[in-house]
Amino acid sequence: MRSPVFYLGCLGSTRTHAKRVDRLTAEGFTADDIARIHAPVGLDIGAKTPAEIAVSVIAQITQTLRT
Repeated sequence: MRSPVFYLGCLGSTRTHAKRVDRLTAEGFTADDIARIHAPVGLDIGAKTPAEIAVSVIAQITQTLRT
């Protein structure tokens, strides 16, 4: 969480991420630390298949790198 990576994405639903945020907050991570997480991972392009999900993740990584 505190490493200098430019992208940190986590799999899971919005509900799963909310539980993750609760656990990380309880462990002492700040809102700024947690805000670095892209979750659910990938751009919302309506992906259904594994290949489409992979494209959405790579697109989000590229977007983060270039902005």
